[in-house]
Amino acid sequence: MRNLAEKNVEQARVAYGQFMEFMSQAMNAWSTTGGPEAGNFKALQERAIAFAKENAERSFSLASEIAKAKDMQEVVTLQSRYVQTQMQTFGIQAQQLSWLMADAFRNMQTKPPKF
Repeated sequence: MRNLAEKNVEQARVAYGQFMEFMSQAMNAWSTTGGPEAGNFKALQERAIAFAKENAERSFSLASEIAKAKDMQEVVTLQSRYVQTQMQTFGIQAQQLSWLMADAFRNMQTKPPKF
């Protein structure tokens, strides 16, 4: 049963990785064809994708650890630790994204219009 659970987690991880790679490529294509305004948000897009990948990897790691857990107490401990860590991580990520968003808007306002 554990082997099956671990195999399913690994298959989901691979599928998610492929999806994120496709999404990253699509966003890069959009930022190069979306005009000068789109370029201002490239760093924001890249950081958001990186955060999504990191968060997904942590979730997959948790799923793998839960599949290997010996009892319910270990499962609860793993989940509690994960939730605490992720809440801190989400706060940091939100702050970084807000800084990047502010920079992107500031850059848009300081650049003269092109005619």
